[in-house]
Amino acid sequence: MVKYYEIIKRPIITEKSVKLAETNKYTFEVDKTANKIEIAKAIETIFNVKVVGVNTITVLPKHKRVGRYEGFKSGYKKAIVTLKDGDKIDGFTA
Repeated sequence: MVKYYEIIKRPIITEKSVKLAETNKYTFEVDKTANKIEIAKAIETIFNVKVVGVNTITVLPKHKRVGRYEGFKSGYKKAIVTLKDGDKIDGFTA
């Protein structure tokens, strides 16, 4: 059984994602191993909406330095989910 709450980790709320939410596109951080079909089913089940399309982006690790210490900020997978007209997810408004 697929655990939908493990696929969708958190919403990504930035200026750009809030602007996209006005056009019925919502951005989420998702599990790195999840595919588009699993992401769509998870969003439909959790938020009770109809998903029209899913676009995924793999964000690469970013090099960071704090003083003399160096390392990498972890990478993640991002999904931009397009919903059917009339559906919306609360929490993305500014």
